[in-house]
Formats: sequence, structure tokens, C-alpha cells
Amino acid sequence: MIDRSRGFNWAIILIYSAGAGALFNLVMMHAGHPLIGAIYGLFIGVPMLAFTRGVFLPKIQGRLRQLPFPLYVPISIAAYAVMIVASNAVAGGLLSSLGVIPGGVLANILIDGKDLVYTFCVVAVLMLALRIRDLIGGEAFLSLLTGRYHKPVPEERVFLFIDVVGSTQFAERFGDLRTQEYLGRFFAALAGPVRRHRGAIDDYVGDLAIVSWPLQRGIKNARCMRCVFALQEQISRQALSWQSNFGIVPRFRAALHGGPVVTAEIGVDRHKITYFGDTVNTTARIEALCRDLDAPILISGELLARIASLPPGIHATDLGSHDLRGRDQPIAVAALSAAPRPAREPARIAA
Repeated sequence: MIDRSRGFNWAIILIYSAGAGALFNLVMMHAGHPLIGAIYGLFIGVPMLAFTRGVFLPKIQGRLRQLPFPLYVPISIAAYAVMIVASNAVAGGLLSSLGVIPGGVLANILIDGKDLVYTFCVVAVLMLALRIRDLIGGEAFLSLLTGRYHKPVPEERVFLFIDVVGSTQFAERFGDLRTQEYLGRFFAALAGPVRRHRGAIDDYVGDLAIVSWPLQRGIKNARCMRCVFALQEQISRQALSWQSNFGIVPRFRAALHGGPVVTAEIGVDRHKITYFGDTVNTTARIEALCRDLDAPILISGELLARIASLPPGIHATDLGSHDLRGRDQPIAVAALSAAPRPAREPARIAA
């Protein structure tokens, strides 16, 4: 399945890199050729931003992020400088060999001071924008820029509440700093499944993550369900790593519910997009019900009825209707579970 959000982000990066290169060539170079500048921009900008996003050389980027800030800054600058010089050399060498630009190969692969400074500034602006986007979420960032929720908007959304089981006991045993590292890794693991299933992580509250989708997007192909089990499968695959690093494999409770909300941008010095309405409160109550019913994953009957068909390998067990605090009417819930994979038959040895 193609991640449209990710594809859109990369389209913006490509356009920005090519545009910055074309602008520099047109303004700063005598008899400039914007197309040549755009090619240089793509060769220089895309690898650097791919490196920043962890797509290119992810292990090196991961190690850089673990460095203390006084070391991270100079080493990162040095790494980016090397990448700029190398990318410029590749672009210049390729264009020279194809006869697109005149002059010797050596003259075209070298980069001067003003080119280096300009490239750093262009990349820094885009990296800052991407960092802000990461801090507040992609959809929230776009909505804030467009002013979509400047006035309250009624809409329907699917909510997923995911609560890490046993985090209090973990903190009592290992302390707050170690617990924060543990939760940070769990939430990092959550990001991939949410992104692949086109959801948005709206907030973290202690050991709880709140994920949401516009209703139609969330129920299409049962994305909201698939997201939960994708996270469960990912943690299972990495069980040995979790056990080695933290002495425990995380478990979680999850609740799914959907319905009408009012979405609005709030705040003055710090803006935030938030949701108001019974749907959010009910999702929180269903998550608390997981403990009472000893069911790790619950979905409301209302949301389950809107999903056309269950994904293969996922089963729903009706648990009846239950009273929830703050609601006048009981709500029907169902437990979701993954069917165990059939064991492989032993290979038969030919006689």
C-alpha cells in the first residue's frame, strides 16, 4: 500500500530542492540556466534531507541523534558539508560527462564558499519546517498553516487510545528516566504503523497515545484495526531486542471508537488542534473497560458496524453492552484478537 502522505512530503522536498537550485543558478550565476541549477539542487538537497529523515544511512543518523548536543552540532555540520561536496561533485561530473555544461570536469565538481553557504541555508530552512512538522504532527501542521480549524468544525473521526500496560510498576523498579526511555521507544514503534495506515498521533498523555483518523479514512480497509495489530506484530518481531534492552516486552491496551466531534484550533502563545465531544470521552472509557473485561483490544459496536469487513486473521468477539461512566446509555463492545497462524506441516522426506 502506497503511503500517500509520505509521497506528498517527498514531492514537496523534490520541488523545494529543485526550485532552490534553479533560483540560485538564475540569480547568482552569469547567464544562468535554471534547469541546470534544478539538477544540482536535486542532487544536493535530496540526499541530505533523506539522511535527515533517516531514509539514507539510517544507522549513522541514529548514532548522531544519540550524541550530546555539544557533539551533535559540529559533527552534523561536518557530515552535511561532506555530503554537499560529494553530491555537487557527482552532479557536476555527470553533467560535464554528458556535455550539458561547458568547462573541465574538475572545475564543475568543485564547490565554492557562496554555494556552500547558500546550500546550508536552504537545507536549514526546510529542516526547521520538517522538525516543526514532526513536533506537532503532519496533519496538524498542515491544518495550522491553512487555518482549517481556526473556527470550530464539526466532523466525524475514529479514535484509537493505546495505553502501555505496567508502566507504573516499571517506573517503581527502574526509575523515571529509564521509564521515559522505555515509553519513548514504544511510541517510536507506534509511529510506523500509524503512518502506514494513514492515521495521526494527536497527543501523548503519560503512557497513553491518542491516534485518530477522519472517519471514512479510518474505516476504509479497516485501517484503524490493522494499525493496532501491525503494532502488536512489530513488537512481537522485536521481542528479543525489548527483552535485552529493558528486560520486558511491552504490552498495551487499545480502544477504538468513532463518531462526531468538534475540531478546533485553540491557544494563543501555543496553538493546538483539539477535539471536543462525547466520542473522545467514550473512547477513554472503553480503554478503561479493557482492564475490567480482561480484553487487551476493544472496539465499540458502533464503529465495528461501520467497518465493511474484518481484515483476514482478525476476529471480533461480542462482549455485550456495558455501562460507562458519564454515559446515560450502555454501549456495545467487542474484543478484537488475531487468529494464531497455522503451524507449518513438517517437510516430508521423499522415500
